[in-house]
Amino acid sequence: MAPQLATDNDLNQILKETFTTEFRKGYITVNGVCLPERFNKFSQAIEDFEVRDDDVWVCSFPKTGTTWTQEMIWCVANDFDFEGAKVLLPERFPFLEHSVLFDYTTIMPRHPEVKLHRLVSDSVNYVSSRISPRFIKTHLPFHLLPRQLRTGKRKPRIVYVARNPKDTCVSYYHHCRLMEGYRGDFNTFCRLFLGEKLCFTPFWDHILQFWNRREDSNILFLKYEDLKSDLSTVIQKSATFLNKTMSNDQVKALLEHLSFNNMKSNPAVNYEDAVETNKKLKLIDVDGDFIRSGKVNQWQGEMPESIIERFDELTREKLATRNFFF
Repeated sequence: MAPQLATDNDLNQILKETFTTEFRKGYITVNGVCLPERFNKFSQAIEDFEVRDDDVWVCSFPKTGTTWTQEMIWCVANDFDFEGAKVLLPERFPFLEHSVLFDYTTIMPRHPEVKLHRLVSDSVNYVSSRISPRFIKTHLPFHLLPRQLRTGKRKPRIVYVARNPKDTCVSYYHHCRLMEGYRGDFNTFCRLFLGEKLCFTPFWDHILQFWNRREDSNILFLKYEDLKSDLSTVIQKSATFLNKTMSNDQVKALLEHLSFNNMKSNPAVNYEDAVETNKKLKLIDVDGDFIRSGKVNQWQGEMPESIIERFDELTREKLATRNFFF
């Protein structure tokens, strides 16, 4: 059955019933963005975060090709150091606001067998303390990024990756079941996505904030669909952006390294340890892989027609008038 329109109060109740756990106790709206209430604990530290000009940031809405883009950018920037790429991606390319998403502090004493990386307790401080050049991942929209970055006082390189909203929604649904303990069905998840009641929504505004800055010299705007259709060209574009040169053999090796099968089986990037931790902590009771299908147009056959129509309507309304197309 297709979902019915819901009020903000309805969606807030659904969000509470399907997402809140002892790891995430509630949600707030910050400058129009839906975030866990734990954001309040880190908001000032993020605002005052000391940005460096030699930082490399990958910014995105969740499930738009972030991990793939991170691995590509890290390998190009580090001169195709595939040995160094065996280190876990969250250590090489940490997630700035990871600690905003989950509160492990109240339950860890009951689970001494679970060892969590120190970035879990204060990811902002962890990222801040990294030696240069730092590689930083974030899902925050532009207007919630650190002040020095927003104002242009510091100009790190920023790579933004966007993806078709319907595919993003499908992928985000499976991600939330596996990584965030979502307990609802797919249609309900679509209602939350469209109603801007999921972490980091609204989706379309997130894209536009970076699309409108795509001509800035320190911003590279990528599309997931281009990575799928012509990865070698995207690698070359990324290398040019990072002022790196590469041989044909290096490009060939990176294409193999970034292939779907290799990414899916690579423990440095597939977050298999995080999935196992979630199971041990009983945050989830489902099986699955963090890197799931990677397909384009996976929404076909999964979305009811009424939801497809609403997605397409919003995409035309928000993006077409700004010359952005998927």
